[in-house]
Amino acid sequence: MADSFPSSVLFCCDHNAVRSPMAEGLMKRLYGQRCYVQSVGVKNDMEIDGFSIAVCKEIGVELERHRSRSFDEMQEWGDDLSGFDLVVALSPASQRMALELTRYYHLDVEYWPILDPTGLGETREAKLAAYRQARDQIRARMVERFGPPSEPAAEPPTQPRSRA
Repeated sequence: MADSFPSSVLFCCDHNAVRSPMAEGLMKRLYGQRCYVQSVGVKNDMEIDGFSIAVCKEIGVELERHRSRSFDEMQEWGDDLSGFDLVVALSPASQRMALELTRYYHLDVEYWPILDPTGLGETREAKLAAYRQARDQIRARMVERFGPPSEPAAEPPTQPRSRA
């Protein structure tokens, strides 16, 4: 197992609409109440992505009520960046923003290069496959970083095969 388990984690990506909400939901599902978890984007100009909702629902992670927010909105709403032990950036832009914002705080910032599934695939099944790949990359990094899940039922199901 990697480093110690943090008491609070902030996941960030570009819009807080695809990767970081998936990571927030997965962290809560896999590790329960072991730590405080939130997610944020560099910008808040999109709603939660429907494909993210769909692929997370397949493994029991509910994202339908997620509301996207930016770093600025997060602080306006009372979540101070200095209150997090770990910031996990899932995109290059969010890594730059996290490093800029954390230069005044002693916070760990990790970069997990997770596939951006938006714009990939031409059919619905191909798009879902790309989102599943991103979801599964996030889950694998979590287990590698934080250890085995607290929730035994959190194992992903085998992927449905398309009827070609």
